[in-house]
Amino acid sequence: MDPIRIAVVGMGKIARDQHLPAIAGNAAFSLAATVSPHDPGMPGVPHHRSLEALLEEGPAVDAVALCTPPQVRYDLAAMALRRGIHVFLEKPPGATLAEVAALSARADKVGATLFAGWHSRFAAGVGPARAWLAERTIESVSVIWREDVRVWHPGQAWIWEPGGLGVFDPGINALSIITHILPRPFFLKSATLVLPANRAAPIAADLEFRDTAGAPIHMDLDWRQTGPQSWDIIVETDAGTLKLSHGGAVLSIPSGTEHNEDHEYPGLYGRFSTLIRGGRSDVDTDPLRLVADAFLRGRREITDAFHD
Repeated sequence: MDPIRIAVVGMGKIARDQHLPAIAGNAAFSLAATVSPHDPGMPGVPHHRSLEALLEEGPAVDAVALCTPPQVRYDLAAMALRRGIHVFLEKPPGATLAEVAALSARADKVGATLFAGWHSRFAAGVGPARAWLAERTIESVSVIWREDVRVWHPGQAWIWEPGGLGVFDPGINALSIITHILPRPFFLKSATLVLPANRAAPIAADLEFRDTAGAPIHMDLDWRQTGPQSWDIIVETDAGTLKLSHGGAVLSIPSGTEHNEDHEYPGLYGRFSTLIRGGRSDVDTDPLRLVADAFLRGRREITDAFHD
């Protein structure tokens, strides 16, 4: 079977650090082209400054991976889908729920695959955590996702703009994990969003959820962390405590701790190729819906101006 010819659109840090190595390591794909108005691309790989130029001038592609900021992703995805090209959406899959729904409907109409890539669900501890929790009664959940924005998102002005999500850009990774591993649906009860005086998106957030059986779920998001960074999920159950740390890479349960090698983006591309070969899509918007609820229901607090 011929490899899937894929173009990477948006050649920022995530594309170079994660997408390109994952594509290179998966025989189901071949890197056909790259697209960026600023980055020069890869030696020996055709490069265009826009997706429109690639589609008009070639080379031909079967799929695109959209690694751009979410605010511009809808038009790019729609352009590809109009030609029946399969689309991989980096997280979050869009700037709004409505545009993702529109893309999903278009993909179904033209028979192309649309994939919302929640990479943290492919962290080493997430699958085993889901299996362990399926047989437990959840008593409470605590999510602590604290990092230093100056270290992890330097110079990314788009992330502070409407649609960029602010601290929910990393926080949505935690939501993608807990919506996947918890056995019951949950919903927002209250939220406080902390916005710098000179920014449109929050730098911190405190959220309270409840699942459908009444178990409390607390989420603490903060971009002002210095020193050790925290990406932890702690679930109290009737059989003891489960902890996912290092963003889901390390799993601790009463019987011991698992430190398995992480293959998040290789897992994503394995899933994408399976969807394409099977003629299916996977567009889960639950994590984005919970973020939207936080913006809809959250109380705003203004703090000091933030400067990179």
